[in-house]
Amino acid sequence: MANANGKITVVGLGSGDAEQLTLGIWKRLQAAKRLVLRTEQHPVVGWLRENGLVFTTYDHVYEQHGTFEGVYEQIAAELVAEAKTTGEEIVYAVPGHPMVAEASVQLLRQHCPQEGVELTVLGGESFLEQAFLRLGFDPVDGFQLLDGCALNRYTLNPQLHTVITQVFDTYTASDVKLTLMELYPDDYEVVVGHELGVAGAESILRIPLYELDRVEGYGNLSLVWVPKSEREHIRNRTFARLHEIVSILRSPEGCPWDREQTHASLRKNLIEEAYEVIETIEEDDPAHMCEELGDLLLQVMLHAQIEDDEGSFNVFDVIQGLNEKLLRRHPHVFGDISAQTADDALASWQAIKQEEKRQKGIDVEQQSALDGVPRELPGLMRAWKLQKKAAAVGFDWSRAEEVWVSVEQELAELKEAMAESDREHQKEELGDVLFSLVNLARFLKADPEEAIALTNRKFIQRFEYIEQQLRLKGVSFAQTDLIEMESLWQEAKKVLKNIGD
Repeated sequence: MANANGKITVVGLGSGDAEQLTLGIWKRLQAAKRLVLRTEQHPVVGWLRENGLVFTTYDHVYEQHGTFEGVYEQIAAELVAEAKTTGEEIVYAVPGHPMVAEASVQLLRQHCPQEGVELTVLGGESFLEQAFLRLGFDPVDGFQLLDGCALNRYTLNPQLHTVITQVFDTYTASDVKLTLMELYPDDYEVVVGHELGVAGAESILRIPLYELDRVEGYGNLSLVWVPKSEREHIRNRTFARLHEIVSILRSPEGCPWDREQTHASLRKNLIEEAYEVIETIEEDDPAHMCEELGDLLLQVMLHAQIEDDEGSFNVFDVIQGLNEKLLRRHPHVFGDISAQTADDALASWQAIKQEEKRQKGIDVEQQSALDGVPRELPGLMRAWKLQKKAAAVGFDWSRAEEVWVSVEQELAELKEAMAESDREHQKEELGDVLFSLVNLARFLKADPEEAIALTNRKFIQRFEYIEQQLRLKGVSFAQTDLIEMESLWQEAKKVLKNIGD
């Protein structure tokens, strides 16, 4: 019984050579009362005309839209509307295979069931068969098909043969080249195929990657093949390789030292690596920073692998949790909440954190306002954060002058303690002085850790100046005195003006 809402039958015109049309598809094309082609830009179309087939095309739709998405949406909508109006069968012919890189067919698969239109999708040789045949690789060795118009480095896997389709022109080829260069060397050999399998029109070019957008002849039947690679310097640019290496190091066949490590034994390493990264930031040394960030990442990988070995979680759980947290805590980026300033964004972040705690059953009303400051932070940094949290609920001085009075009082108490022999009391009073100075730093809007780091750098450079001058004089520290060293120190302050006083 015929469908009252009509029927759409989709057939593939193959990869470009009429000899490759299946007998069944040819019979369907001949018998079609209403034949519509997505595009006339296909080598088989001329042969259809020669054999007297009557058809229309949707080429005019391409001129009405700025994106392919809009074109395919309109084609699918018009096909469905016509089928419902006429109640007849429409044979819709597309290049290649209907289910390979054919967005309009995917849209028909969505819309036809909703509109009650019967949809039948038949086969047809795709460009992939010709790619396997003409380029000579076996897809069972590992293969992925990617869209050149939507290519990104996260989909690339050098251990798989990669065929990139939808490379219509040199602009797309240029985008593909730049993306591939994020993983592959500039001179990596790739293959450009034009009209594979089409007698008299086929072109296969093997070129270095950097020449990809210098090739002529790109069109609807062009593709790029990136052969799989086991080259170490390429694999070493992937996260998968890092995960593999760390798991091997921790395995029974791996490194004895790595196998013996625990969270506790690695604790010091994690702290040291973090500080080494901070040092590169202060030095403004990108190359050194790149190396030290790798060392810090290794610590994350090792801790995750330890838990992976125990069956608790793995690094992919860590990544998933982080991704979900970033998405959840940035609704002003990934949702519909607005945040015009950094303060707006921070307020939103804090509100979401509070809600997350409530969902975990934590009574946020019973928590201290100082909760959330890690115990293991460096002293000055922890004092800074504790004071900021206290200030957020109103426990703070109102003016810097009031803080300075507090600093003077603490200094006086320290001076009194120094007259005593109680070392613990002296240490306590010294801590009070430092804490009050951190408070002053907040009012000066100067991070105390950054301030002391600056002073440390000044001290090192001035002291090294003294060492250099003594070496030039041919004397050692043992052969000089404090007066001479102080003189050189004052000289260093003048010479090294770029350091500041």
